[in-house]
Amino acid sequence: MVAIGDREDVVLRDGSTLGLRPTTATDESELLEFFERLSPESRYLRFQGAVRVDSHLISSFLRSDGDESLSLIGELIDENGAVRVIGLGTWVRLRDPSRAEVAFVVADEFQRRGIASRLLERLSAHARAAGIDRFVAQVLPENAAMLRVFGDTGFEVRRRYVGGVVEVEFALTSSAEVLDRIAQRDHSAVAASLELFFKPASVAVIGASARRGTIGGELFRNVIAGDFAGAAYPVNQKGAPVGGVPGYRSIEDIPASVDLAVVCVPGEQVLDATQSALRAGVRAICVISAGFAETGSEGLERQTQLLALVRSYGARLIGPNCLGVASAACRLNATFARSAFPSGRTAFSSQSGALGLALLEQADARGLGLSAFVSIGNKADVSSNDLLEYWEDDPETDVVLLYLESFGNPRKFARVAGRVARSKPILAMRSGTSKAGARAAASHTAALAGSDVVIDALFREAGVLRATTLQELLDTAVLLTSLPATAGDRVAVLTNAGGLGILCADACEAHGLVLPELTPETRAVLAEGVPKEASLANPIDLLGSANAATYERAIGPILADPNVDALIALFVPPVVEDPRTVQDLLARCAEESDKPLLSVVMSADGSTHGGFEYPESAAHALGLAAQRAAWLRRPAGTTPDVDVDFARARAIIDAAGEGWLDADDAHALLEAYGIPLVGERRAATADEAAAAAERLGLPAVVKTAAAGAHKTESGGVALDLRTADEVREAAARMGGPVIVQQFLTEGAELLAGIVQDPVFGPLVAFGPGGVLAELIGSANFALAPLTDVDASELLGTGKAAKLVDGWRGAPAADRPALTNLLHRLSRLAVDLPEVTELDLNPVLAGPDGCVAVDMRVRIGRPAPAASPKTW
Repeated sequence: MVAIGDREDVVLRDGSTLGLRPTTATDESELLEFFERLSPESRYLRFQGAVRVDSHLISSFLRSDGDESLSLIGELIDENGAVRVIGLGTWVRLRDPSRAEVAFVVADEFQRRGIASRLLERLSAHARAAGIDRFVAQVLPENAAMLRVFGDTGFEVRRRYVGGVVEVEFALTSSAEVLDRIAQRDHSAVAASLELFFKPASVAVIGASARRGTIGGELFRNVIAGDFAGAAYPVNQKGAPVGGVPGYRSIEDIPASVDLAVVCVPGEQVLDATQSALRAGVRAICVISAGFAETGSEGLERQTQLLALVRSYGARLIGPNCLGVASAACRLNATFARSAFPSGRTAFSSQSGALGLALLEQADARGLGLSAFVSIGNKADVSSNDLLEYWEDDPETDVVLLYLESFGNPRKFARVAGRVARSKPILAMRSGTSKAGARAAASHTAALAGSDVVIDALFREAGVLRATTLQELLDTAVLLTSLPATAGDRVAVLTNAGGLGILCADACEAHGLVLPELTPETRAVLAEGVPKEASLANPIDLLGSANAATYERAIGPILADPNVDALIALFVPPVVEDPRTVQDLLARCAEESDKPLLSVVMSADGSTHGGFEYPESAAHALGLAAQRAAWLRRPAGTTPDVDVDFARARAIIDAAGEGWLDADDAHALLEAYGIPLVGERRAATADEAAAAAERLGLPAVVKTAAAGAHKTESGGVALDLRTADEVREAAARMGGPVIVQQFLTEGAELLAGIVQDPVFGPLVAFGPGGVLAELIGSANFALAPLTDVDASELLGTGKAAKLVDGWRGAPAADRPALTNLLHRLSRLAVDLPEVTELDLNPVLAGPDGCVAVDMRVRIGRPAPAASPKTW
């Protein structure tokens, strides 16, 4: 679903799109015409009997305030260019304010396309936002289509017969079943909507000049040169032929239907050219032209108009400001790249046209073939999320490459990519990671939550492999498409140069790979076939005299070793051996092996002979492949339910203004969510502080009660106060109200917290704590809500894991207690998006539990939901 102002666009079962919007007072005539066009049977089923369609009936659908009632109409532009209402869905709140009655009707000629399901889906979402918990509906028994729509939602629908009608009722819960049904509808619909971009029977290039050197002209010539399997039509102002193909002055003059229109005209002419294509029946538009959102506010407005125009006809849009689209399935090269891309089984989406061109050239040099290439440009409509939906079921695609500059809907990306990655590896490269987040972070948690850290968390959850350079992207793609998948992270290194082997071993360990010992049986076999001076430790050094025959005797036993998941073979040729001979041997062994064998064959001048360029290149690619193997073994996990006092917490948030909560409210909020807190007392005077310390027990801690203060930096904390006089003196020095706590020293100092990222949503942080938290900078992040697997990984990775396990003789921390803490923070982050930052620093964790000894909670306006750039 995509929202443009008050309009929501949904994609339907057949791949077309439909605009939904609330009714207004000006819709009376359109609704009257809609009901008059309905067949008598459809009117009978909607209103459960004969009904007169008049202004009184229509007026009931125009009172749509989104609180007491809501009516959504679905509209399209028909073949005559007129806007037509083709569907109407309505809910009206009942006397019980938690319940609403729902109904919908679709024009007869548009039924069975999924419109009613999409109407119900969006009506449910708006009703939940209005505080409605349940829908009820009165349905005639013969209205099987409407009953089927309710049954297909995934909601737990209860039916009963009352007075000759079926009363349907269900709770508007976002259960796993409901979300799964929505995801299934999205997947099949989005995939269908992109079919014409990848398998068009005909293409028109608008702006295809006969003059050489122009973008449109060269793009059209690329279509012809690529031996496109369908019909291609050049469109230009003079109707001149291009490349020997007859031209047309307008796409509307083409005597045949056109599936895909590629627009290559100046930016200010794009809207007219696109409208002409849409009037001609085109439903797949690719806009190459620049001059849109990338140029500023005026261009952004033009882009908004372009998207609204495309959506109003039920079409899809790639671009604007893009390089084009190519598909091996129909030999389509509708790009202005200088050369055609090699055919293969890797699909590539790039937000950058320049990087796309660079990868196309390098892919050819590396022998990496592509099944499809899409430059999404400004991604006004089609995004990487959409392309993942299509490539998931594409039989021509085995691996997906993504170059990303921004995220429109990262939560949707995580869901879709996580599903696709189960069957097809996804490799991604993301730019713009050198700056930590743009917001001014005031808490330790927010300061640690740089955009790069969050993206790592997103990719880790979704099983996306992250490359940091174009070479890494290509190296890993070559490995994944040409070699067997590795079963694990245990790698053997075979070399004829000791130094090269050490470099490779270091690179392997740096990228999470393990160099195991070979079994005694393997070493015994190797000893019979290699020089006696060779080193049979891992790396295995065959010495500089090794030739192809020596490598052949060693490779088989190493790959057969049960301790080895993969082999990296390095070779620097001596004078007596031709490197091509060894490379040919390694290529043959790799093809015959069921384990990955990566080769690095170098000459004395530094040139390579196939395989990987450097040992580090092979190690990094194999490290990413091993990450995928580990992710595939990772259990899905479940989100445990925790008991919280939501009503109490909600009341605290509603009563608070924006900014830092004072100490009492922060304590009460965390208490409502069951966060373990150290005992404390608030004191207004120095004498009250001394008395509180004696009641709690000395030694004590005195802290300023000022909301949100960084206490250490501001001198607002005094520790290990052993007498009432020391407490009194510290409280007097701080002035104003103070917080008195018992001084605790046992346990590892950890940090736990949450932050609401404006793009990625709620995040949970866990890492080393105390005053050096930001300096150490090793907090890990995960997207909320956390599963039990997510929580376990937060506790078990990074520097904090060493503290949890017991650092330098300290007792191990109570893992169940820390796990419970993380789940409670996760629940709070999801339930209360107004909590924009929350620090628990430090959390003292010992063998018998954990307790937060300092807290800071910041309240703000919830960030808008992640921009729904994708369906």
